[in-house]
Amino acid sequence: MANTTRTNPGEAQIITENKGGDSLKKMQSSFEKNQKIIVGAVVAVVLLVGGYFGYKQMVQKPNEEKAANALFSAEQWFGMDSLNYALNGDGQHGGALSVIKKYGDTKAGNLARYYAGMSYLRTGDAKNAIVQLEKFDGKGTPLEYLAYGALGDAYMETNNSAKGIEMYKKASANEKDNFISPLYLFRAALASDVTGKTDEAKKLYLELKAKYPYSQQAQEVDKYLARAGELTND
Repeated sequence: MANTTRTNPGEAQIITENKGGDSLKKMQSSFEKNQKIIVGAVVAVVLLVGGYFGYKQMVQKPNEEKAANALFSAEQWFGMDSLNYALNGDGQHGGALSVIKKYGDTKAGNLARYYAGMSYLRTGDAKNAIVQLEKFDGKGTPLEYLAYGALGDAYMETNNSAKGIEMYKKASANEKDNFISPLYLFRAALASDVTGKTDEAKKLYLELKAKYPYSQQAQEVDKYLARAGELTND
């Protein structure tokens, strides 16, 4: 007669309980691991958000105020045409370059690039003017178009006429402006004219007459059109 192994009900219950216990332990272990990941992620987000607002309040805001105060002297010198001081300061107060170095990521630091670029241009340093004005962000402000115009002048001085004309066109893009836009549209036409782009020059001269007929530049357009072979009856 073959031997048979029987498991009594008590043993079966113990085995079942052991299996159930192992599963429960695995579930708890998995939950604890996931919980650590979730908690860690939440903490990271809290720290990130808190750090961002902390940076805004504790670092960025004070830096904006310091930068604006530091730029004040450079603005005054620029307005008085003391361009070397506007760039480099007077030994006691820093100039625009110092503001850029210390507070380049602030609004005042950005504005300092405009003053530095314009100062370089007016002192005959077109290359450094380009460096600063290309980094200046004047979008949405009146200085945007003035900066483009200054870049046009700087590129023309470095014999990059294609880039100069491009910048002049950008400077003339604000059709609501009846002073800056016709000025730089005229310069774009002249630059095209003197570099042999006669057809482009004609187009720009005619655009100037059509858009800004009462501007000072429009009063001079006919003689340039005539020279370019485009006679008008106006």
